[in-house]
Amino acid sequence: MQRIRLRYTKRGRLRFTSHRDFQRAFERALRRAEVPMAYSAGFTPHPKVSYANAAPTGTGSEAEYLEIALTAPRDPERLRVLLDESMPAGLDIIEAVEARTPGLADRLTASVWELRLDGVGTEDARRAVDVFNATETVEVQRRTKNGVRTFDARSAVVGLETAETDSSPSDAGVGSTGAADAAHLTGPTDHPCAILRLVVRHVTPAVRPDDVLSGLRAVADLAPPVPAAVTRLAQGLLDEETGTVTDPLAPDREAAATEPQPAGATAAATAPA
Repeated sequence: MQRIRLRYTKRGRLRFTSHRDFQRAFERALRRAEVPMAYSAGFTPHPKVSYANAAPTGTGSEAEYLEIALTAPRDPERLRVLLDESMPAGLDIIEAVEARTPGLADRLTASVWELRLDGVGTEDARRAVDVFNATETVEVQRRTKNGVRTFDARSAVVGLETAETDSSPSDAGVGSTGAADAAHLTGPTDHPCAILRLVVRHVTPAVRPDDVLSGLRAVADLAPPVPAAVTRLAQGLLDEETGTVTDPLAPDREAAATEPQPAGATAAATAPA
């Protein structure tokens, strides 16, 4: 059995697809691409796909991750191309690596988010961010299936700051593949538009970007006139010293680069055609 880890996006109008919608689209893509999937046992077998920390419906993302199990080996890049061609535009498969290290989900401990606040001036946003950062506890409420829940949205926030409105997602470590397609999210505008950059730990209960926006409204009276456009730029292991989020697929790439090839594979690669 081979395990492949994939990074995919939710862009444009496809940000409004639910996680279940994505699951259906991805399983259809697996069939179209004729991927030799491993299946679960039981009365109703399902393809072995492990999803990790999906973004909320309505938010865009440049850094969603999943892992699939195969019954026959495939080249990761070739598999990525076949799957990407079989997915709707906006749900793009942008990276694939063979899983050579354990615990992908354990390496997703924080996310970098970009919040576009149309109709809000940069100075107003900066003042609100300063108030939020200076406040030790910011209680917000969220309606759940068990009723309204109150929790602290401040403790999970590693960093919150304003960004230049002409910045692009590549500034937060997003790969060049996704940066070009997502650059329109932060392009220059002729009306007030503040951009916030948020780094938040994955905790329980989860603190989402809309919770931080509720906190800004509560402590600094910042209320955008239109709903914020929210995009996840990266997720991975949080470096506590620098406050940055590292690439969760890097250990697999490094393991592949340092793993010695079998003698037969080396000879086949160097043999003349």
